[in-house]
Amino acid sequence: MSRQIFHKTVAVDGVDIFYREAGDPGHPALLLLHGFPSSSYMFKGLMTALSDRYHLVAPDYPGFGFSAFPGKSSFAYSFKNISAYIGRFTEIIGLNAFTIYLHDYGCPIGLHLCINHPLKIEAVIVQNGNAYREGIGPQWEDTLDYWAHPTEAKKKKVAAFLSKEGVEAQYTAGVAEQLLSRIGPEAWLLDWERMRRPGNIEMQFALNYDYRHNLDMFPVFQQYFCQYQPPALVIWGRYDPFFSVAEASCYQRDLPHAQVHILEGAHMLLETHFDEVLTLIQQFLLTEVI
Repeated sequence: MSRQIFHKTVAVDGVDIFYREAGDPGHPALLLLHGFPSSSYMFKGLMTALSDRYHLVAPDYPGFGFSAFPGKSSFAYSFKNISAYIGRFTEIIGLNAFTIYLHDYGCPIGLHLCINHPLKIEAVIVQNGNAYREGIGPQWEDTLDYWAHPTEAKKKKVAAFLSKEGVEAQYTAGVAEQLLSRIGPEAWLLDWERMRRPGNIEMQFALNYDYRHNLDMFPVFQQYFCQYQPPALVIWGRYDPFFSVAEASCYQRDLPHAQVHILEGAHMLLETHFDEVLTLIQQFLLTEVI
């Protein structure tokens, strides 16, 4: 049995999408959607571990990782548009039914996909993914203020996360000191190298500004949960500094049978709590998918 990961590129409406693929295409499929500031690289360990029983596909979004970075004159950097491209990507590679993994930015991107193609979704795995207002805690105050009343001074303050230090903090903020040795520096250094491409930081800020529209979509996302009741696994880091742990249990309002697990980590649980996340996913897939 091969656990090899393959690295591929496919053109989606004129945009080259890079993706990683592992496992037998005849097995149940998982679509793995990364967050900010990462790429499909974050799923390498998970793909290797699950490839004996599942078909795993992890794309990089346009402007992220090793996918093309088209100019804003030819590509709209919005969550809705990126989701549309990922939807077309699944069609082009023949991914017709799958469990969807939603992390960070991958949550609204994936949930747009869910509401547009609900019958393709076999199950949902949420790992620190925002779909309820309870996840927007006090740490969002400056961002919410900028969205409501943008000024150049506020923009400069809010944009501080688009820096080498800000990218590293996505991995390390909230992580207990004894767990920091589990985080390989190559992950965030790769993210920062990709973000340093000319024009990418400006694109990232524009996409983050578009995030405000996701909050308006929360009721629609929640209606999808209520109507279709996909089997759901919610995994959350208790000390996530970006999305409050108070959100994790909110999924059970609309998905009363959802499994919710709080781990003693922060935002990037695949870095610090890989074994626990893997075990939870394996158990969930065995009971809910096959």
